[in-house]
Amino acid sequence: MASSFSRWLVDPKKNPLAAIHMKTLSSRLRNYGLRHDDLYDPMYDLDVKEALNRLPREIVDARNQRLLRAMDLSMKHQYLPEDLQAMQTPFRSYLQEMLALVKRESAEREALGALPLYQRTLP
Repeated sequence: MASSFSRWLVDPKKNPLAAIHMKTLSSRLRNYGLRHDDLYDPMYDLDVKEALNRLPREIVDARNQRLLRAMDLSMKHQYLPEDLQAMQTPFRSYLQEMLALVKRESAEREALGALPLYQRTLP
């Protein structure tokens, strides 16, 4: 019961509030030219750091460029021009598949009793 409710709660096709949230988030990400996966912090979650290390260099460079552009625009109190905002795809994922793979591998290592690949420490 709780899982079906939680799925309904976050599904923008079924819940109008989730649809409004997704539209608002999409417009804010478009303003700065970001994607949703750009919001993951590799310093906070070492699984994200490992997933980013496994991605091709071009994808990571594009991510870093989007983050630098967003910081620059934010400091200048500006948004991307309208024509560039229209070209943005904020919910096109590039990190989720690799992140899921890393999490599955770490869960498998934990289930087998193996040592972790990296120690979790505070940044």
